[in-house]
Amino acid sequence: MMFNIEDVHWLDDHGHVRPPLMLYLLLLFLARGWAIFVMSLTIASDRAELVKLFYPEKVDFLTALAAGSGAVLVFCLTIAERRRKPLWCRGVFSAIRMLLAALLGLEAVLLFTRLSHAHFLFEWPMALDGLLLFWSALYLHRSRHLKAYVADWQPSVETANK
Repeated sequence: MMFNIEDVHWLDDHGHVRPPLMLYLLLLFLARGWAIFVMSLTIASDRAELVKLFYPEKVDFLTALAAGSGAVLVFCLTIAERRRKPLWCRGVFSAIRMLLAALLGLEAVLLFTRLSHAHFLFEWPMALDGLLLFWSALYLHRSRHLKAYVADWQPSVETANK
């Protein structure tokens, strides 16, 4: 992939493309059930109260945890890419954009299910979810930084000779 001179701020000290900040925000959006779960662990008195604030139904919370597991996997792959090991992650990392697209599709199906349970009446949380879902899909499709980041973890000369 060819870089423009404006893209030099994407590179770290070793000449590798840094992960985009928007990737971390996208992962936080997809794994928001896990984020709420971790935040609820910090409350000493009643841990279930924070979870009930965001997810009144237990099944919605468990579904969010299951759907967010893929985002946690992508986050682990991002950490592996920063360390450049283990090498077997490279093949999975190259498919990270397809995995994110599948997770966004799953999120869209879950949003549609929640909308149908609410009889398609307007609710602000679902409208915000839909808007963030649209922006995330647009980012995933259009981001040059994300494309360069995914394409950056290639076999090095030393490992190719071994």
